[in-house]
Amino acid sequence: MAIALKRFAGPILAGLALLAVGAAMLVGWHRYDRDYAVSVEEDGTAVTKVIAQRFAGASSLKVSELSGTIQSTAQDVRGFGWLKSDQVVKMPFSVDYFIDVGGIGANDLEWNEKTRTLIVNAPDVKPGRPNIDESRRTLVQTNGLIVTRQAGQELSRRTSAHAQGRAEKEARSPERMAQARDYGRAALGKLLGAPLSALGYGDARVIVTFPPERADANRERWDVTTPINEVLANKRRSG
Repeated sequence: MAIALKRFAGPILAGLALLAVGAAMLVGWHRYDRDYAVSVEEDGTAVTKVIAQRFAGASSLKVSELSGTIQSTAQDVRGFGWLKSDQVVKMPFSVDYFIDVGGIGANDLEWNEKTRTLIVNAPDVKPGRPNIDESRRTLVQTNGLIVTRQAGQELSRRTSAHAQGRAEKEARSPERMAQARDYGRAALGKLLGAPLSALGYGDARVIVTFPPERADANRERWDVTTPINEVLANKRRSG
């Protein structure tokens, strides 16, 4: 029986490593606003913020990507408060989102025979470290009566640090995580369609769940009854 379980769960598990989707880009005046115009608060001061972003599907274990332009600001004060300077920088950033499909095992696949539904209890989507492309800065605006070399270096360091922190916060925001989970759900669902069809379940539905969604109430609603390994093994024996 153990051999049968491994044999028929294999096509489902093997397919989890084949994700692939495409990407798109921003155009027109939005690009100018994104890359060159300084964003300010109501009082006119420049702020560190994400200017624009887009989600796009990707390949391999990467299920989605958040990318766009980030504006970062920093201030420096020297000379007993007399030498004040500030800097505003705009540059591209990107954050990749991953699902550890290698961590999805047979025990994470469940089957509802009544509704012919496969439930995949996947690990949560995780954002990677933001990539801030400082070599492609579209705006560097430095202000101050006298900006010393040391002040300029400190401003550059602070704008980089602020950009990194702001991108990480944006990537982990509830809205972005929800979008990333939607991409992951769609990618895994599409991926599992082929092996299910090959096993005679071409009309089956695939429901992908992530840890924040797997409350007891939800599990009762899905009416999970039988592990997929047992279903496939029974199908093999009856065939």
